[in-house]
Amino acid sequence: MPERIFNFSAGPAVLPLPVLEQAQRELLALPGVGASVLEISHRGKPFQSILESAKSRLKSLLGVPDHYRILFLQGGARLQFSMVPMNLMPGSQAPPDYVLTGSWGKNAVKEAEKVGPLNIVWDGKDTNYDRLPSPEAWRPTPQAAYVHITSNETIQGVQFSDDPDTGDVPLVCDASSDILHRPLNVSRYGLLYACAQKNAGPAGVTIVIVREDLLARSQASLPGYLSYQLHAENNSLWNTPPSFGVYMVDLVARWLQEDIGGLEKMHAQNREQANSLYEVLDNTNGFYRGHAQPNCRSLMNVTFRLPSEELEQRFLAEAEGQGLSSLKGHRSVGGIRASIYNAMPWEGVNALRGFMQDFATRNA
Repeated sequence: MPERIFNFSAGPAVLPLPVLEQAQRELLALPGVGASVLEISHRGKPFQSILESAKSRLKSLLGVPDHYRILFLQGGARLQFSMVPMNLMPGSQAPPDYVLTGSWGKNAVKEAEKVGPLNIVWDGKDTNYDRLPSPEAWRPTPQAAYVHITSNETIQGVQFSDDPDTGDVPLVCDASSDILHRPLNVSRYGLLYACAQKNAGPAGVTIVIVREDLLARSQASLPGYLSYQLHAENNSLWNTPPSFGVYMVDLVARWLQEDIGGLEKMHAQNREQANSLYEVLDNTNGFYRGHAQPNCRSLMNVTFRLPSEELEQRFLAEAEGQGLSSLKGHRSVGGIRASIYNAMPWEGVNALRGFMQDFATRNA
């Protein structure tokens, strides 16, 4: 097998090695089918079995209640930025609320504003999105259509560590970069969506988990693909679904269940891995400067700066030479970003930790 680097990319991101190996074995022909998952009909029994397995495993892992629907769509979070307001705004007594904790929340607002008016109930711009609001700071507007949050901002490295309670106002969450990293209380949410290419699978498939009563808000005037209700009525088969992506989500979910032992154990490992890197940030006398406030730090994306851009470029070049890849921070903020999603092995985290300590010793 070709030598693999440690891939710290923010997405598309590292996938579990056992999942990749199984997909490799089955690529030419699914067991008992005689054809590749890339070739079979989405309406045939083999794919129907894959689809139902993926739904069942996600439901079990996340504890999804029976009155929610799990959809597999396309277009990533970018399309969901539009679909959410197009489906959930109509007929509501008040505009939706948006909580802005970073770049992806701002992108969601840009698209939602094209659909209708909205309220920004909290914006972290004044502190450069290095923290989250206290619960008191973003109480939803009474009778708001919904309130939208981004559970984990990959660029700034801030993350909600629990499930907010928004009462009767439906909570909508962009969970693209941290879905399946911990158990969720799904009943706290009206709708969760996640592009898969961080924790759940490859680019090309988007998971939407929506409470059934909210499907009634989808208007018949919507273009077909943009209607949650239409997708739910057709079990994600209104159009040809991203079949390979769904297959990979099923394999990742199986890995989480059978190899990891569930989301409690996955969460414990994620905490340990993130803390091992944050410990380095906190013990180098300011050589590394973490972006996020300590109580808001992401377990998925460790973001930090060095004393100068020259040192950052040297850090990146030396890291790449040691097989520690894709550590460059997002172009909008610069610096360093280590994305350590579920599939990042301990060997990768330990290699990065050791490199960080050595680099600081040599350059402080």
